[in-house]
Amino acid sequence: MLAAQTSTRTAARLTGIARSTAHRRFRTPQACAPTSRPAPANRLSDAERAHVLAVLDSDRFVDTTPTEAFATLLDEGVYLASISTLSRRVPHARPRAPPAARRHRAGGGVTALDGTCPWCGANCDGIDFRTVRGPHIDWIWQQLADIGDRRGYRDLASGTATVTAPSSRAERAAALGLLGGRSPRSGQKIRVNLADLTARLTAHHPRLTPGMVAAHVIEQSLGERVRDKARRHDALAQLRQQAVEAFDRIPGPAPVHPDMAIVWPALQRTGWISRLIGMDDGRLLIDQAAAVIAALPAGGERVDRRRLADGVTRFPHALDTGPLPGLVLAILTAAGAVQAGLPPRAAWAAVGVDCDDLTGGLLALGIYPAGWSIPADAVVTLPPRELARCAWPAPSGPGGCVFVTENPSVVTAAADRVAAAAETADAVRLLCTVGTPSALEIAAIGRLADAGWLIAARADFDQAGLQHVAALLKGVPAARPWRMGAADYEASLATTPVDDRTRLRPGALPATSWDPALRHAMEYCGLAAYEESLIETLLVDLTNGSTPE
Repeated sequence: MLAAQTSTRTAARLTGIARSTAHRRFRTPQACAPTSRPAPANRLSDAERAHVLAVLDSDRFVDTTPTEAFATLLDEGVYLASISTLSRRVPHARPRAPPAARRHRAGGGVTALDGTCPWCGANCDGIDFRTVRGPHIDWIWQQLADIGDRRGYRDLASGTATVTAPSSRAERAAALGLLGGRSPRSGQKIRVNLADLTARLTAHHPRLTPGMVAAHVIEQSLGERVRDKARRHDALAQLRQQAVEAFDRIPGPAPVHPDMAIVWPALQRTGWISRLIGMDDGRLLIDQAAAVIAALPAGGERVDRRRLADGVTRFPHALDTGPLPGLVLAILTAAGAVQAGLPPRAAWAAVGVDCDDLTGGLLALGIYPAGWSIPADAVVTLPPRELARCAWPAPSGPGGCVFVTENPSVVTAAADRVAAAAETADAVRLLCTVGTPSALEIAAIGRLADAGWLIAARADFDQAGLQHVAALLKGVPAARPWRMGAADYEASLATTPVDDRTRLRPGALPATSWDPALRHAMEYCGLAAYEESLIETLLVDLTNGSTPE
């Protein structure tokens, strides 16, 4: 009767029970008719599920994700099942056995066959790291991992370490159970007693150490930085010792004896030592480089580069490209045998090595070595072999001029002009370097000046062209520039369509000692100009046989 006279609200207040709880307790549950979910039409059969599991449990895919397994099989033309089906691991099939090679555990990590974890270096099988790590507390382990990596200390079970509290209040509060004391301020330095921290961790598992947890958080072994540094130091010492021994074996009559006290620091500055340490055949390259230097010709003799390579490595093209020729030239440059900055062909030539003396050289029109008989409009190539020993004819009278250009297109236009007008044949005398001239080519042009010819040189108005002209004027002091002034540059730009103009690289132009205003004009405009834009003017000079004063 009392219950009938008391309302639910009053009864809830008297008993301290919420009305919603009281309503749930006295509500009579209604039985629901069981329903069965229809099986999808594309459901795997028992045999298909067994096959899928057999493939995923195989040694090939045991440690890959379902997405990786799906992609690998698809590349091979095999469609096993959809990614979602592979991700569910086909739950209606038999329970999966742990993989034979290694198995994943709660909290991260993998165990090798011998029971050793590659991250913490211990047998951590059965340890649930989730009890001591998580999104709000991993900041401690990440900082401790960095400390352990720098110290090379894998366990972090003793001593002290200093960590910095994060700005998140939740992260700072989550660390109190491990660090003790009061909640730190944002950015506060916290001195952690690693022995005390280890004691708190052993309450969760007797084998736990701070280093184990930190290694599993960053998923790599601690101390790798220190061990890598030690391994690199050992490799560096071994490589240097081998280099010293290899270059000490160079015989006395050899023209170059590199001093490792000078060469080694230079190779380090240019990055060669790092490259050699990273190569599987770095030590072999050191031995081969020493053998090449020992085989360099002495006493003014010369040798073909491919014959030199074949004699040392039994491969004629070993010094064409690749790390070996680069290393040899770097050592020769550091030893002072080769001038720094030379092109490879010129660098080899400086130590008596000829890089295929039958190709390359100068294109010649109207000026040929003494004793040669060539048709007036014929363009011939004077290879390095001929340039090294040829003699030039003397001019028939005063004022005879030989023009030197960079681009073959100028030679083509001049040859066409000679073929069309035979009376110009005697006036046109043109050499083309086809790019930056080598030291051998400059020396051959210098002998032309010695024979009494005036030399007029030009090239493109760009960085390479200015270097080309500067090299010729330096190697042949009697030479003079040919339409290579600031006014010629501006005239060349005026005939170049706007859409065809090329930007110059800022700050890369060399000095133009023959006309300082040229460099200023090129830097101001910032545009390159090429010989072809002045082709008609150049042809007039060629047919006249002289340059404008």
